[in-house]
Amino acid sequence: MMELEAILALAMFVTAMLALLAGYPVALTLGGVGLIFGIIGVELGLIPLPILRNLPSRILGSMENQVLISVPLFVLMGVILERSKVADDLLETAGRLLQNIKGGMGYAVIIVGALLAASTGIVGATVVTMTLIALPTMLRQGYDPKLATGTIAASGTLGQIIPPSIVLILLADAVSNANQAAAMRSGQGAGVVSVGDLFAGAIVPGFMLVGFYLLYLFSVSLFRPNDTPVVANAADQAPLKFKDVLITLGAPLLLILAVLGSILGGLASPTEAAGIGAGGALLLAGLRLTAGQSSKRPAQFILAALAALPVLGLLASNFDLSLVGTTGSLQLLLTILAIGLCFTLLFGLVMAALVLNRARQLQDTLNSGTQITSMVFLILIGASLFALVFRALGGDHYVEALLTGLPGGMWGALVATMLVMFILGFFLDFIEIVFVVVPIVAPPLIVLGADPVWLAILMALNLQTSFLTPPFGFALFYLRGAAPDGVETLDIWRGAIPFIGLQLLMILLVASIPALATYLPDLLR
Repeated sequence: MMELEAILALAMFVTAMLALLAGYPVALTLGGVGLIFGIIGVELGLIPLPILRNLPSRILGSMENQVLISVPLFVLMGVILERSKVADDLLETAGRLLQNIKGGMGYAVIIVGALLAASTGIVGATVVTMTLIALPTMLRQGYDPKLATGTIAASGTLGQIIPPSIVLILLADAVSNANQAAAMRSGQGAGVVSVGDLFAGAIVPGFMLVGFYLLYLFSVSLFRPNDTPVVANAADQAPLKFKDVLITLGAPLLLILAVLGSILGGLASPTEAAGIGAGGALLLAGLRLTAGQSSKRPAQFILAALAALPVLGLLASNFDLSLVGTTGSLQLLLTILAIGLCFTLLFGLVMAALVLNRARQLQDTLNSGTQITSMVFLILIGASLFALVFRALGGDHYVEALLTGLPGGMWGALVATMLVMFILGFFLDFIEIVFVVVPIVAPPLIVLGADPVWLAILMALNLQTSFLTPPFGFALFYLRGAAPDGVETLDIWRGAIPFIGLQLLMILLVASIPALATYLPDLLR
């Protein structure tokens, strides 16, 4: 006969899932269910009241978490690039560069999807943006609707796995905590799992997946050439200038490399790198919006700030620029130069913000970034209360006993966990799954021998596949909502199937060859 604590823990989890499936707000559902069952547990004498009093300190600890502080800045980076139409310019330029190649627009969608994934990390925003910009063009050029919609949906989900991704940042915090919990249970020391580890671990699988997508499109162009037509140059289109291509494609790529490289190279923490990303995105947006203005002065200040950013990075990474204890004329000169570059960067950021404000985009951008960030942290607070009560009822021990009792050891537990997360991905967003499910299932898997970085990458790939799978995949819903009226839902579903197969292949490869996810993190440590 089940113990009362086990019954309450199971009832608590089932109640939360049913409430979420019924459409109640996630944060309020998790917090409300946790509070109700916490009160029941206290009244029945199963939970000491001081445990519930620990909630404020847990919330305060989450707010002071240096990893999570980077989330608002990465969100702001993505929203700025989306609202300022930088993504539109990316896709248009890439499409025109590749339009004389069979399937060129499809290649452009995949490449730009990867760039947007690394720039925004927001799946919904990427899918909707790509659908609005690329889908009408692809259909007008004669692309098969199934291929066009499948390519856009799959490219949009790359934001789950290509760093710097918000999913990986949240997963890094959850898996790091799970690794510490597993160490306490096993009595062994816990290695640190950082955001940089997960970013490094996701690089090879993420870009291999992009390669798989491109190879699939190439095979379609060979065997079904009518589905990927060549588009001749339009007579009214002005030829692309090298300077425009360099700014449109090169600037976002350099921004991504600066953010990712500063983290992987150990030059900056995730929060500092996120600040670089948000500032760089603001400068790119300001530069883009000044393109049609008669006055060139704002653009000149913004370009000067963009030039100052990499120089500052090189100086800070190679020299001691502190004023205290400065010795030697060279160090003093470099310090004065760095101060001047800081003022140049600051002035450029102010000018870019003024440009966005004149374009009536600054307030909308800040509002959107604040709403997304507030949603993430409100869910975190609700999930903290849920997890606190669930653990107080011994729910984590019951889950561990269930997973460790499955046949097949670690592999059996891993397959069961992946199936559960895959199904939950139909109904829950990645934030709820990361905050609620991962802290419960990850510690037992790590105790059974799963490498935490490898496990996190498998989870990210699994959720990415779930978000693309009909009939409930989130990416398909986003695409359906933004697609033209003539696009059939069945075409969207059928178009996604080949890309689902490629993602399942990637999961199998990472599962069978863990070095795909662990080699780079081990190399960079």
